[in-house]
Amino acid sequence: MRAGGRQNHSGAMAPSRRLPSCGPKTARPAGTSEPSTRAGPNWATLAEAQLYSEELGIRLDKLSDRELFKWFLASSLFGARVTPFIAKQGYLALRRNVRLTPRQMLKIGEKEIYVLLLQAGYVRAAKEKSSYIVQACQKLLASFQGSLEKLHDKAESPRQLEALVTEFPGWGPVTANIFLRELRPFWKKADPSPLRRVVDYARERGLDLRQIPRKSLSFARLEAGIVRELAKRGERRKLGTRGAAVKVAPGDSLFR
Repeated sequence: MRAGGRQNHSGAMAPSRRLPSCGPKTARPAGTSEPSTRAGPNWATLAEAQLYSEELGIRLDKLSDRELFKWFLASSLFGARVTPFIAKQGYLALRRNVRLTPRQMLKIGEKEIYVLLLQAGYVRAAKEKSSYIVQACQKLLASFQGSLEKLHDKAESPRQLEALVTEFPGWGPVTANIFLRELRPFWKKADPSPLRRVVDYARERGLDLRQIPRKSLSFARLEAGIVRELAKRGERRKLGTRGAAVKVAPGDSLFR
C-alpha cells in the first residue's frame, strides 16, 4: 500500500521548508535554534543524499515484494555489528550468487550463506547472521506467504508494524528502524522515529528535524545524508533509539 501522495524523487525541498546551508550569510529558518560554533554541514547537499537502498540498486518506490525483500535482507545485514562497508559487501555477495527471494535463500541454505558472508568480511558475525537470515525467511514464508506487503497490510498502525518487524529472528529496534526509515515515503504505516544520534546531530548544528515532514522523501534523504556524515566523521558511538549514546569498539556498525 502506497503512502498518500507521490513524492518528488529529486529530493528537493519545497521553498517553505528550505534548509539552511553552510556559511555566515545564511539566515536561520523558522524552527531552527542557534547553531553551535562548530562548522556546520551543507544541509542542501545532505537533503539530496542518495538513500542506502538506492546505493544498492533497490527500488523501494516500486513496492514490489521482490524489491522489498532485497531491502529486508540488506537491512538485516546493516543491523549486524560490522561496518556499513562490510554489510554492503555482504549484500552484494549474496546478490551475485543468489536470486534474492525467501525461497531461494532457504534453497541455498545456511552453510552457503555463511560462506558468502565470510568471504565478504563478516568473520565472527557470519555464522550468527547466516542463521538469522534463514530463520527470518522461514518466518516470512510461514506467517506472510513470503510477502512483506502482507506484513504491512496486517499492521494496524506504525507502532504495530514496528512490532511485527522486530519479531523476526535477529531483528531488534535498530534493525527495524534501518528497514522502515527509508520506506516512510512509500509505505503508509512505515513511520519510525529518527535515531537519537541523528536528531542530536541536526539539533546541535541548528536544524530542528520536526520542521520537516517526516513522511517526505526529502526527510529520508536528509536522514541518510546525516548517517553518512556521522560515518565519515568516524563516529564510534551507537545510534541509539533512545537514551544516551553508548561507546562501542572501532568497527562496530554505525547504524546501531
